[in-house]
Amino acid sequence: MRAVVQRVLDAEVVIGATTVARIERPGLLVLLGVTHTDGPAEVVTLARKIWELRIMRGEHSARDLGAALLVVSQFTLYADTGKGRRPSWAAAAPAPVSGPVFDQFCAELEVLGAPVERGVFGADMAVRSINDGPVTILLEV
Repeated sequence: MRAVVQRVLDAEVVIGATTVARIERPGLLVLLGVTHTDGPAEVVTLARKIWELRIMRGEHSARDLGAALLVVSQFTLYADTGKGRRPSWAAAAPAPVSGPVFDQFCAELEVLGAPVERGVFGADMAVRSINDGPVTILLEV
């Protein structure tokens, strides 16, 4: 499981002309990639790591501040660009596997107390954000 975590001032997901998810205060935008072997252990580990990661201003965590998270599924985090000019997506879990893991990840964050907004799994989305810092971290479990 991979995540790109960005500290943001605000962020939103738009489909067509409709905003489907938004955080309007400092928080985290989480782009989440799932591979074939990811399951409950990876979900719990990564959710806790992100919620408690001290990357907010003043060396606080999102947990310390009750900061909101916007989570967006991003299979392209598992792109293999080692050969040629066309990425391979073989390492990304297919939708029947990654969709439930994405839902479990969001649910685990909520169990930890995180206010969570979600992109729409599998949709063609516009993700808008204002990075804060900028702070962008790649995590993998």
